[in-house]
Amino acid sequence: MTLTNFAAQRAKFNREAILSATPAALLTMLYDRLLLDLGRAEAAQQREDWDAARENLLHAQDIVAELSGSLDLDAWTGARDMFSLYTYVNGLLITANINRNISHTQESIAVLGPLREAWHHAAESAAADRPVVAANGTLGIG
Repeated sequence: MTLTNFAAQRAKFNREAILSATPAALLTMLYDRLLLDLGRAEAAQQREDWDAARENLLHAQDIVAELSGSLDLDAWTGARDMFSLYTYVNGLLITANINRNISHTQESIAVLGPLREAWHHAAESAAADRPVVAANGTLGIG
């Protein structure tokens, strides 16, 4: 298998994983990628690779915009607070990028890291509470 073929297969696998993911899985995937981007941005800022930092910070901003845009502000009491938090983090990311301010990137990681863990825990708990249904429609237990 060539490197190009491998990359195409990997992209296809990732696309199919996203398309078949539950809403909880999509949310955790977004948080995983968000923290990956922020970690990469921080590392790039430390080595003063401003192009790489900018690229990762902009992608992180895109994810934060997706997260805040997908919030149903009337669905739960904490939604407006979450929206405010996303707005705050977006501001941090903008200034981290414009001013090359690593402390704002680090603050974003400190704010979003625990949220990532909480969403992962919630998704795992929700999955554990659902019964497993076999292909024939019966519960897959016993």
